Amino acid sequence: MTEPPYRAAIVGTGAIAGAHATALRDHADRVRLTAVVDLDAERARAFADRWDVPTVAPDLAALLAGGDVKLVHLCTPPATHLPLALECLRAGVTVVVEKPPTLSLAELDTMADAARRGGAHVATVFQHRFGPGAARLRAMVAAGELGRPMVATCETLWYRDDAYYAVPWRGTWETEGGGPTMGHGIHQFDLLLSVLGPWEQVTAVAARRSRPVRTEDVSMALVTFADGTLATVVNSVVSPRQTSRLRFDLEYATVELTHLYGYTLDDWTLTPLPGHEHLSSAWAERSETTVTGGHTAQLAAVLDALGAGTAPPVTLADTRRTMELAAAIYASAFTGAPVHSGQIMAGSPFARRMNGAGAPWESVGA
Repeated sequence: MTEPPYRAAIVGTGAIAGAHATALRDHADRVRLTAVVDLDAERARAFADRWDVPTVAPDLAALLAGGDVKLVHLCTPPATHLPLALECLRAGVTVVVEKPPTLSLAELDTMADAARRGGAHVATVFQHRFGPGAARLRAMVAAGELGRPMVATCETLWYRDDAYYAVPWRGTWETEGGGPTMGHGIHQFDLLLSVLGPWEQVTAVAARRSRPVRTEDVSMALVTFADGTLATVVNSVVSPRQTSRLRFDLEYATVELTHLYGYTLDDWTLTPLPGHEHLSSAWAERSETTVTGGHTAQLAAVLDALGAGTAPPVTLADTRRTMELAAAIYASAFTGAPVHSGQIMAGSPFARRMNGAGAPWESVGA
């Protein structure tokens, strides 16, 4: 059997690592998972045995010293992403990093600077961009087939109980970077941005309603886009009936996506405006650029880019637009004022930390 051209490693063998291992296995003709790293050696060995990985490295430095790995998947807690990515970039190794890629805009800019200096790349895992339906919608919007976008809704209504937050790194600004805005809803509103383009202004609220955390457990935002489109964005971990939903109302049709943690083409619907029924056929007949979605589809795009010598999607420039929206939601919620794109400059406390000088409930010792 011919050896695949790329060797990959996974750092962090918790729950999300399985999705990455599955994606790598799905592209076994192009890449091979050859090593894993985890602080818990026993868990790393069990993961390696399950996925037939030949090497369990003691740490990232030892892994990189081998010199044969060209792609590292970071599946560790958010606070570790920046230092681990910097190690990889200094070694000239491309990084695929889970969301959120960093705890702040300042950290993301540090990562981007290291990538520019080192010549390697970083791809943020925003896999919802790559599934069936997303490419179809973007193509039809770009071609003007659906008319101008008018209004949109983006809802991540999930439920996480107190036991979920018993994991030490969850629920704090210092280790997770934020609540559902950063750790859960970011996937949905990243997809929203990939369809609607640049945003201009955010007015938001955030609260800690129930969970035993330092961060918010719910946030709501009104977002104005550069073309005038209005959107609402809701992020929650206190919603017993869980759903993930996007709705785009355009001039000639409404396009909706309803799912939970991942979608197929069957989860999308198009409802045409009377007189535009041909759009239903156009939606059904448009050829797919991706057959499968999720991590597998994004990894395919990453491998394509590596082969072409170009930056893999989602680039840090793409990621920054999404992270800036998250920062703007917090900044607006905690200052009570609208926040414009580009307003959160390097010296802003909301560039250094998503909670800026502190969430309102922190100031009263709640």
